[in-house]
Amino acid sequence: MIVIKPKGSTYFSLGLIVLVLIAGLIMILRDFAYKGSFGLWFYLVSATIITLVLLMLLVKMMAGFRFITAGKDHIVLKLPLRSFQKAYPISEILAWEEETVIANKKEFRQLTVAFSDQQSFSVSNHEHNSYTELVKYLRKKAPKKEVKNKKA
Repeated sequence: MIVIKPKGSTYFSLGLIVLVLIAGLIMILRDFAYKGSFGLWFYLVSATIITLVLLMLLVKMMAGFRFITAGKDHIVLKLPLRSFQKAYPISEILAWEEETVIANKKEFRQLTVAFSDQQSFSVSNHEHNSYTELVKYLRKKAPKKEVKNKKA
């Protein structure tokens, strides 16, 4: 049984960034309330930018929080924040594709799997454990459903 889950190190580092952003937002709002060292426009712009970055980061963390198990000719998709859990047989896979991007001398891979009920999921090798095992499993169990990338 292959279990794909988010890497703890990824969520730890993103959590640290969230804490730093919250501390920065608190310090800016505290400075505005007690000292007012800068103009009003600075506080409005900086608090807005920090809040937007913080919200985007939290949404990314929550959207990527999923658990996938593959084995016994089934793929089970669990999204705990949406209280969603469904088991899909391999026959319900419409298509799957692995994309590879090389940036900064590192290889980033992302796997996207689409099912017949319009549900899909994506996992990447930098954010999830057991990525390569899932790709090998899909190549073994559903080789005809793979979408081949065309090179330009």
